[in-house]
Amino acid sequence: MNDMRQKIAHLAGQVADEQAVELFDIDLLGRGKLLLRIVIDKGDGITLDDCERFSKSLAALLDVENPISGPYTLEVSSPGLDRRLRNLYDFEKNKGKLARIITKEKIGNQNFFVGRIGEVNDNSIRIVANESEIVIPFNIITRARLEIEL
Repeated sequence: MNDMRQKIAHLAGQVADEQAVELFDIDLLGRGKLLLRIVIDKGDGITLDDCERFSKSLAALLDVENPISGPYTLEVSSPGLDRRLRNLYDFEKNKGKLARIITKEKIGNQNFFVGRIGEVNDNSIRIVANESEIVIPFNIITRARLEIEL
């Protein structure tokens, strides 16, 4: 299965490079008939046309290279407005935006924070919440995602 994932990631990366989009995530789910979920992104956002173009290109490449033995469904989407923040790069890219962060250790008697992403450095994230700044070590973050603002 890992070999198959690597081949798919390589092929999806080729299509992403050709179409000037970022390969945000790849999931291969299920048994029997698999679900191949590809998430793409770009600076000014992903449109339905971007997803369709990527899907058609990748599907054609997957048909030729045949890295998946058996039936599968290909799904291509954007990370959405409430996208996961997975690494320091994601936090840096989304500075100033509202985020929800859950930590495995308590900071100031809590482990759930909602605030604007501020300074990001090699090992911590600074957020502004309720007019106070909180520094959260990156290594204790268990989950983080952007909050939808209306």
